Formats: sequence, C-alpha cells, structure tokens
Amino acid sequence: MSQDVWKEFEDNQITHSAAHYLMAIKQLLEDHGYARVTDIAKALNITRGSCSISLKPLKKRGLVVEDENRFLKLSEEGQRLAELVELNDKLLEVLFGEVLGLDPDQAEIDACKIEHLLSIEASTRLCAFVKVWQSGEPEVAEFRKLLTRCRQDCSGNSEECSICNQVCIQPHDQD
Repeated sequence: MSQDVWKEFEDNQITHSAAHYLMAIKQLLEDHGYARVTDIAKALNITRGSCSISLKPLKKRGLVVEDENRFLKLSEEGQRLAELVELNDKLLEVLFGEVLGLDPDQAEIDACKIEHLLSIEASTRLCAFVKVWQSGEPEVAEFRKLLTRCRQDCSGNSEECSICNQVCIQPHDQD
C-alpha cells in the first residue's frame, strides 16, 4: 500500500458537516415541502449565523439552490449525495449492529462518523453484503453461527489474542 493513501481522506466528495446539511434539507423538504436557513439551523441545533456560513460553500458548489424567496432546495447532485449518505448510514448501522453485534447506539454513532467517506464501490459492495446477510439463506445462518463463535472477550494479553496479535485494541487500566 502506498505511503500516500492517507492523503485520500481529503479527497472526499463532501465533509461530514456538509453531509448533515444536505440530509437536513432533504428531510425538511420531505416533511414540510420547504427548507429555510432557520429550519435547517433548528434541525441541526445550531445558530442561524453558523448555518448561513456553512451553506455558502454548498451553494457555491451547486449542491444547494436558493430561490428568490430564500427557500432552499437540493440540486440533482445534492439530492444524490444526500441519498447516498443516508444509504451508507443505514448499511453501516446494519454492519455494525447486526453483523458485528455493537450496541445500537454505538452502531449509529460509528456509522455517522464514516457514512460520507465511503467510495461508490465500497457502498455497492456493502449493499450486496447486507442483502446477503439479511437473506435468510442457510449459508448465512451458518456464517452467523461461525461469527458468534469467533467473538471473544479480550483477555488483555495481546500475545495470546488471535484478534489483536501484537497490539491489544482494548483499553486496560494501567497500574
């Protein structure tokens, strides 16, 4: 793997914050038929001023469009990105919650952290995985059993742990 792969993090289509603005606008349009800066600020629990500042780059990129009455809507690309992020969020929540067995609240938090970072290829493959996972096929049931058997409590000894290998991923109290 290239030493420059970490730089790819900066090449995302949208930021975490921008994704939530787009999703808030989408939800407001679905619920009320309109979206204003005030409505978005209230939905995101931020000030109107902060909301206005954050919307400027989204308008400049053409993801959000404002009409003569100051109502906001999503462009076709803005709508596509909002839908993609929402889909990624749902898929990741299934992965973290149903597949990996995380607490639903933690699954939601972790999904929210990375929902906007996935490539189209990763989203497509994750979607296929979730469809298989939820299919009820006998092979999936066997895989679920195998996965459950492989989950183990951390002993705190990374040398004996087949998951951690050399570095223990569980925090332990230091004496």
